[in-house]
Amino acid sequence: MQAEEAVKVSKEEPNKSKALLRSSRSEHDHDVEHKFIKQEIGKRTQKVALITGVTGQDGSYLAEFLISKGYQVHGIIRRSSSFNTGRLNELYEDPHIDSTRHLILHYGDLTDSSRLVNLIANIQPDEIYNLGAQSHVKVSFQMPVYTAEVDGIGTLRLLDAIVATGLEKTCRFYQASTSELYGTHGDEAKKRIKQHEETRFYPRSPYAVAKQFGYSITVNYREAFGIHATNGVLFNHESPRRGPTFVTRKITRAVARIHLGLQDVLYLGNLTSERDWGHARDYVKAMWLMLQAEQPGDYVVATGEAHSVREFVEIAFAIVDVKIKWVPDATAVGGEYGVDEKTNVTRVKIDPAYFRPTEVDYLCGDPAKAKKQVWMGTRNEL
Repeated sequence: MQAEEAVKVSKEEPNKSKALLRSSRSEHDHDVEHKFIKQEIGKRTQKVALITGVTGQDGSYLAEFLISKGYQVHGIIRRSSSFNTGRLNELYEDPHIDSTRHLILHYGDLTDSSRLVNLIANIQPDEIYNLGAQSHVKVSFQMPVYTAEVDGIGTLRLLDAIVATGLEKTCRFYQASTSELYGTHGDEAKKRIKQHEETRFYPRSPYAVAKQFGYSITVNYREAFGIHATNGVLFNHESPRRGPTFVTRKITRAVARIHLGLQDVLYLGNLTSERDWGHARDYVKAMWLMLQAEQPGDYVVATGEAHSVREFVEIAFAIVDVKIKWVPDATAVGGEYGVDEKTNVTRVKIDPAYFRPTEVDYLCGDPAKAKKQVWMGTRNEL
């Protein structure tokens, strides 16, 4: 498959209701435009969804799920000289063969307001899922401004585009929020209190701070403009599609490579951090269910069970029949290292490069509200 084929942009029909600047149109103009858009959308027999971050772990699972529900899915992807649509290969349809496609990809970026307005005006989505983000916490310390632009202001650009195109009453909006908002650490972490919708936020990274803005602006636009806008505060969720730089995938890939003789040692950062890990496939269903609810809201999605990175390492190595023994060593980075108990060969070392400037020690969610109102819970736990 050629790169250009994988990202064929659909032929966008001229939009009869072009986006107008709110500052230059009257209230009457807005009402007339909104009525026209509602009529146009009412003619459709198929629901239409727009996904940012469609090439990521969650985006690809969500696209699959929505297509299975009969949706036409539009995805926004960034222009790249290399292939970046690998997770969507199974969904790709050749526009020269398939006259009615279920997945249509468009070039765009959360930093480009005019492009977002044009896409939303032309696609007229029933639902928007904002999954696009610079989502690596450690990288956000190295690229804080870019992270803020994409994760924070990018959310505002989408919401503003919904209002600018007159879709605030017809288009539902999902904001991918994060458990990193809670930032539980130190003495608070020792209490081991699960986080829920009313738990105070204490973001401890540029990523989390940007996401807090995204969360708050979603609530604001919901209240100010009546948008059916929902925050999903999703705790960690993994899968084979997780990016290889994320700790869970880094561990599982390293264990496989060590087992095959392709790698000797796994290097990690903080082993004591605890996270609530679920499966991405379950969590994208929760996203969809939130937007099917009669009223918008904010929901925690989690398993309610926390495990440490150390425990994850032990479980992963056990799959290939290796038991890790932790050896105290005052001279070693982190004060210890892990060896294969049978062979005494060192398999796990600590690298300070992987520590964050401000650590989050304990994240474990209480999904009671989501389970009661929109979601049946996860079927896949660690």
